[in-house]
Amino acid sequence: LMNTLSTSCLADGPKRVFVSGAGGQTGQHLFRKLMSMPNDFEPLGVVRTEESKANLVQSGIPESSIVVIDVTDEKALHDLVTSSTRKFDAICICTSAKPKPSGEMNPETGRPIFTFPNGTPEEVDWLGQKHQIDAAIACGSDTQVVLCSTMGGTNPSNPLNSIGRTTNPDGSTSGGNIVMWKRKAEVYLLESGLPYTIVHPGGLIDEPGNKRELVVGVDDSQEGTESRTVPREDVAEVMLQALRFPTAFSKRSFDLRAKPEGDGTPTTDFEGLLDVLEGRNTDYDLGGIM
Repeated sequence: LMNTLSTSCLADGPKRVFVSGAGGQTGQHLFRKLMSMPNDFEPLGVVRTEESKANLVQSGIPESSIVVIDVTDEKALHDLVTSSTRKFDAICICTSAKPKPSGEMNPETGRPIFTFPNGTPEEVDWLGQKHQIDAAIACGSDTQVVLCSTMGGTNPSNPLNSIGRTTNPDGSTSGGNIVMWKRKAEVYLLESGLPYTIVHPGGLIDEPGNKRELVVGVDDSQEGTESRTVPREDVAEVMLQALRFPTAFSKRSFDLRAKPEGDGTPTTDFEGLLDVLEGRNTDYDLGGIM
């Protein structure tokens, strides 16, 4: 299968792939995997800061394979994809708002208060992802979009939604709701008409990939394993395989977890990974959307 892909890609040249969040954790795994397959893929890593770019260059990534753009900058994204000498065949979205401790404590709970200093969920997970989807639309209706989101979308009360949320004097709330903003972007992608793959990972862990049996599901089901986690590298691998097997992964939205290492057999058949779902996809009528 790999040889077949290599031959077909070489006929048209390697797939040109836009990878946002390439300086982050999951996104960097994906970016490096694509960089290691030059016959099949020509990735461009999109990072938010010059510091992220410098770190990638220092690690051996060619400077020409990285661009610094804030995904909340709609014009910069549009200019990038429309001015490229060769259009992008796929857009891989690995960006996410990242919470950090504010240094303050919640007097009621005694826990640290987290904020989003580099962009709120509304700015990054909704508008930033929307801008990337719009950039894919500008590339053409056949542009594949592979989006890394999160499990937990069926529960509006998911604790992740409370991070960065503040209560206003009138009792209303502002900020937070990261899972609900992500879900809004997912629905926008579904309605775009583009070929898409949406991966909802469980809790992300920094352990080696390709050593576990992966379990797919929908709507936050715990069927298949009691584990609620998955290595970031395995998430990146599934996103890569969605690029390798676009037909098998087209217009699919699913959850991804991994059995504990040593339980089951490490997954190798990615083309058939979703067969167990029998066509089922995420039900976006469940849970909350902003």
